[in-house]
Amino acid sequence: MDAIPEVRRFNRAVTQRVGALQDAYLSRDRPLGQARVLWEIGSDGCDVRALRAKLDLDSGYLSRLLRALERDGLVVVEPSGADARVRTARLTGRGRAERETLDRRSDELAASILAPLGERQRVRLVAAMAEVERLLTASTVEVAAVDPTGPERQSCLAAYSAELDERFEDGFELSRSLTPDLAVMTPPEGLFLVATLHGEPVGCGGFVYQDGGDAVYLKRMWVSSAVRGLGLGRRLLAELERHGLAGGARVARLETNRALKEAIGLYRAAGYREVAPFNDEPYAHHWFEKELRG
Repeated sequence: MDAIPEVRRFNRAVTQRVGALQDAYLSRDRPLGQARVLWEIGSDGCDVRALRAKLDLDSGYLSRLLRALERDGLVVVEPSGADARVRTARLTGRGRAERETLDRRSDELAASILAPLGERQRVRLVAAMAEVERLLTASTVEVAAVDPTGPERQSCLAAYSAELDERFEDGFELSRSLTPDLAVMTPPEGLFLVATLHGEPVGCGGFVYQDGGDAVYLKRMWVSSAVRGLGLGRRLLAELERHGLAGGARVARLETNRALKEAIGLYRAAGYREVAPFNDEPYAHHWFEKELRG
């Protein structure tokens, strides 16, 4: 809570410096929200549903932004060729020209921020911006329990299996691994979590209760390469442990393959100790256990 005033001060400084307070962003005749939508639509167009998720906007507000851009002749919103139920926003010729102007003026704004600073200050500022971006991205990721038979599970499991097949010495076949059917990770027998960033699945993990509920067996931990380094693996692990403890478990167990060195490091750093094999998982080389405490 002590950090909240610092965060608010930072927010005020940034919004003022980048011109977000002006009705005419970058000296154009539209606010920042419209300019950002133009930029995100891009040269190839974007499904409205994906645009809403990417920008974390209320559907009604996004509709108003798009209507304003349509009235100005910058955007057209039409049914997708593949699915008439899906609407796609595309830039018109005027819209593409406006986006190019916004890009040029954005470059000029960035240059004006850097120009008054010395070389060492510029390096510090750019490095700090990169770090802030990563941390803000980490704070944007949402983790929630889902139906393990749902579409989020399909996306995560496909990416999980593809990566293991590439990294394991002898490949990977889900059907040969223990608990290939994620349906067992459904309350009250278990739990399955999916992490999403702007509506897209970027991580997952689940568990099944064992020993009459005294233990949880963690399985299918995966984090997308696009968000690695943001602490999501540790966050998923902590969430699984928290849910397991809340359900009455006192021990968490898991196993992993020797090729997954970063996973082994994560488990050890999180307090897991290596134990003798407790199952016959064909892809495992290391077995771990941790006592759960409230």
